[in-house]
Amino acid sequence: MNQLTAQILNRLRSSDGFLSGGELCREYGMTRSAVWKHISWLRNNGYTIEAASGRGYRLSGAPDIPVSEEVEPLLTTDRFGRNLVFQETTDSTNRQAKRLARKGAPEGSVFVADSQTDGRGRMGRTWVSLPAANLYFSIILRPPVPPIRLSQIPLLAASAIHQALQSAVDGISAMIKWPNDILIEGKKVCGVLCEMETEPDMTHFVVVGIGINVNLQRIPEEIRGFATSLMLASGREHSRAAILSTILNSFEPLYEEWLDAEDLCGFLPYLEQYAWLKKREVTVEHHSGALSGRVRGLSSTGELLLLADDGKMHTLSSGEAHIRK
Repeated sequence: MNQLTAQILNRLRSSDGFLSGGELCREYGMTRSAVWKHISWLRNNGYTIEAASGRGYRLSGAPDIPVSEEVEPLLTTDRFGRNLVFQETTDSTNRQAKRLARKGAPEGSVFVADSQTDGRGRMGRTWVSLPAANLYFSIILRPPVPPIRLSQIPLLAASAIHQALQSAVDGISAMIKWPNDILIEGKKVCGVLCEMETEPDMTHFVVVGIGINVNLQRIPEEIRGFATSLMLASGREHSRAAILSTILNSFEPLYEEWLDAEDLCGFLPYLEQYAWLKKREVTVEHHSGALSGRVRGLSSTGELLLLADDGKMHTLSSGEAHIRK
């Protein structure tokens, strides 16, 4: 969408009723034929625009596509989402966001795609990235903190997403599964993958990749046993632009608060309140093996505290936890 088309769209969106073609012509210094070309472009790209003789045009519907023109009017942020790049299809939003970050994209920039051909989850797993239903986006952060603190960001992101979904979606009871998944009734609805480029004493950037099953009506067979969507959980469809903007609005103030803190202490009460693994018997798979025991909570820096079967207390900074039956 070019800049002038976006301006006309915003003008239609801000109008209480019909907006005359003559008024648009005067406001943007163009002919009626030129106005009609912009209206036609919007209609061809999913916007419902009524036309009435002698009255003009009225916007009555918008496509469910998380483009900047749909997301930005809903933002309350200073930086998050103000620079938003959308592509219909990409290999991986994280991969594209890293490319933007290396080129100097400002903090808070967001890369969004309607579908991914090579979406990834944690520990190298594939993230099923179907089009026209879900949210796949990555946020660029440039935190001026020691790299040792960066492992706290996944839980920070999970807190922001959880707060956003609880406020935006009626009828769900979501939980946070350490270190960065959101579950509804024990099934995964959202995952987070953080990737970064750092030096021993300096952070260049962190990319926070987020995948959310929003309006998925049928869960693919390969993940049906452990995944769900906001639509299946709540019984209704949701605007992807609204969900994205709500998450960005939630994430920015939490991120600013975290930058001023030394650790996650201020966030622990919330994380503990909605912790899916709290006091459960689990087996945690990590890169060097597996460990079983009972979850005792979180440390101030976000590690999982696990009382192992051998009676020793372990502090785990990463891994995949499975509840033992």
